Amino acid sequence: MQPDLKGVKVAVLGGDAREIVLVSTLSRLGAYVRVVGLPVKNDPPHVTLYQSLEEALEEVQAVILPVPGILESGNLYCVYEEKPLVLSEALLVKLPPQAPIFVGFARPKLKEIVQRSNVKLITVLDLDEVAILNSIPSAEGAVQMAMENTAITIHNSESFVLGFGRTGASIARLLHGMGAKVTVVARSATHRARAYEMGMKSISFEELPDAITQAEIIFNTVPILILTNCILNKTREDAVIIDVASPPGGTDFEAAARLGIKALLAPGLPGKVAPKTAGQILSRVIPNLLAQELQRKSGQ
Repeated sequence: MQPDLKGVKVAVLGGDAREIVLVSTLSRLGAYVRVVGLPVKNDPPHVTLYQSLEEALEEVQAVILPVPGILESGNLYCVYEEKPLVLSEALLVKLPPQAPIFVGFARPKLKEIVQRSNVKLITVLDLDEVAILNSIPSAEGAVQMAMENTAITIHNSESFVLGFGRTGASIARLLHGMGAKVTVVARSATHRARAYEMGMKSISFEELPDAITQAEIIFNTVPILILTNCILNKTREDAVIIDVASPPGGTDFEAAARLGIKALLAPGLPGKVAPKTAGQILSRVIPNLLAQELQRKSGQ
């Protein structure tokens, strides 16, 4: 059951098609949504479009940022707006104390300005409910990329999945269902046992240097450097790497290019390959979180 957000004032700043779906849901639940950088209908009193962040943030109770938050450039992620949208500390300090700020994941720049402001940052991709649901379009998108960039079928391919967390497990399960010969590489003995129970090979990262020579397609989900120059030197030249870890990924892309190995960084796949589904996932979770945060504040 979704909450009644009647009268709640919330700003949605930047984003992509996912946030468009979320704006519609918030409006339908009764919230007054102030929007910057999205091509949504200006439908007062529920949805109002603004040109500047400063105007949009006036008197709001909560803020929803794009899933990728602030880019390395310091600008908000926004695919529909040509001019940069810069979320500054000066804007955040004007918000009510402990106002909830929702974002998918937070890069250092966002953490820095939030830390100096009296607001509460909530990273929704850290929540199992969101991350597990998001892993479905991530897995489908990763396999789609592999199919588009290899000359072989997924069926019977030697496919390695590095990491067996929420996204890694979904990728491995999908590959296995398509008939790939899947090798899961995981630190946890528990994860390796689970992969084996599911009918896949499983090895530790210590075993990867010797095993990598077999890999035709490599899916990396680990957000630290795993596919180093040393590992890549042992990788087949015709192998394809799909790296879905958070930027900068877990691949030495310069070394891969030098060795002639195709390596693709593929962050944010849910918003690219299935934006409607990804938006519905946000719409399923954020309104409830918003209601809980506002209730918590009112009870203080």
